[in-house]
Parts: sequence; structure tokens; C-alpha cells
Amino acid sequence: MRLSTDEARARFRAAPVARLATVNPDESPHLVPIVFAWCPPDALVFAYDHKPKSGRPLKRLENLAARPAVSLLVDEWAEDWDRLWWVRADGLAEVLASADPRRETGLDALATRYRQYREMRPAGPVAWISVHAWSGWAAAG
Repeated sequence: MRLSTDEARARFRAAPVARLATVNPDESPHLVPIVFAWCPPDALVFAYDHKPKSGRPLKRLENLAARPAVSLLVDEWAEDWDRLWWVRADGLAEVLASADPRRETGLDALATRYRQYREMRPAGPVAWISVHAWSGWAAAG
């Protein structure tokens, strides 16, 4: 069954991790898991943190600078297919300047949500995603 916008947003916000889809320069998809926080009224935020990365600068940040349209996906899979669901958030992303007040808002939201960010606040870039569409599906209500 199709999820209402409110239900899709609620399920998304409760998920601990999302998959972020960006577009590479050759127009191929680039998909990575991210931790995120929700910032009212309808934005999602993630940060470049202290965890080891495969390369610098991050491909996802390069992709956002060139093509800001993104999709994020959260889902639930279970042996009991009556519990299956997914939610997608589509939006436009921007990497925030250090003086942008949304940067601190986003970092505060991430620190509230994740103990690791309370213990070591990210010092790197912060991406702000303005969500313009929510969609989702669930096998059962």
C-alpha cells in the first residue's frame, strides 16, 4: 500500500541509516550509506566525519557540487513479507559554508541523534538536503 507523506516522513526519520544516491560526472549512479538527521520543516543533513574514508574529497560531495539532485532511501526487510516497507526522499542538496547557520543546526541534530557525534563533533563539510518529495510503500498498514 502507498504510504501517506506523513507516514513516509515518520518512517524515514526513525531509520538509523539511509542510502544516498547522487550522480557521477559520467551520469552513472553513486550510492552510499549515510547517517543523517532530520531538520524541520523538511530537510535532512549529513556530515563528513572522522570515520575512515576511501578517498578525499568524497565522491558524494563532488557529485553534489555538480548535480544537487539526490534521492535517499530507507527500508525494512524481513522474512515475514507482511513487514516489508521502503521510503524515498527526493531533494536538492547543498554543501554548507562554514558561516551558514544551518551548519550548526545540522550538527546539533546529528549530535542529538548519534552518540558518536556527541563524543566527536564532525569538523568537515555538512550537506543540507531540502526534501521536495516523499514516497513510500508498505506491504501492510
